[in-house]
Amino acid sequence: MEPMEVQLDAASDLFEGVAIPHIELPDEQLRAVVEAVIYVTDEPLTADQIATALQQPAARIGRVLEELTAEYNKSEHGLTIREVAGGYKMSTKPEHHEAVRAFVKNLKPPLKLSLAALETLALIAYKQPITAPEVMEVRGVQGAGVLKTLIDRKLIATAGRKAVLGKPILYKTTKEFLVQFGLKDLSELPTLKEFEELGRLSTMDEMPDEEPSFEAPAVTGSAAEVASERTEPPIIE
Repeated sequence: MEPMEVQLDAASDLFEGVAIPHIELPDEQLRAVVEAVIYVTDEPLTADQIATALQQPAARIGRVLEELTAEYNKSEHGLTIREVAGGYKMSTKPEHHEAVRAFVKNLKPPLKLSLAALETLALIAYKQPITAPEVMEVRGVQGAGVLKTLIDRKLIATAGRKAVLGKPILYKTTKEFLVQFGLKDLSELPTLKEFEELGRLSTMDEMPDEEPSFEAPAVTGSAAEVASERTEPPIIE
């Protein structure tokens, strides 16, 4: 956790449930501080978190966030501030992704999810909560190693047990999943084909192929049907 994150968390804990004496800051200075806070933190920050940590009225922070969002939406900025997973996060604009990827490729080899892990993650995202046997039934191969890797990467988490014989563990995607793929919530899930492309181009740490490539072909057939059957976004408690 970065130092600024520690300070924000500590401030949130310290002032929780307490009437906070607001600190007078000029509008220009407050905008600069909020901009810096969003820049230095890896996790999306909510308006309430920022307001508590900076000892400012939530309504004022909300206005500042709206102003910053509008400012960064201008074409002269390569970055954007957008709402992701319930908070605000700074990232590069989609229209500049190709140029950024080309630049990154010149620095180091491209990193990506293995196809086996990507297909499993896609199934969980679209059919959650889902059990390991149900994942294996669709994919037709064993996937315990892939599930463990996705859990280690904090892209999925357990979601209780299914009320059937044996009570298998249910799995769902996490907030980290939303952050990694730049989604505000699950209603923004792309099609399965777009999901596969996002995974191939992501810059997450490289994950080894837990299964031979011939066991994880291009996402078609039954896996594609899973996405086509989804009419409503899954619900995460």
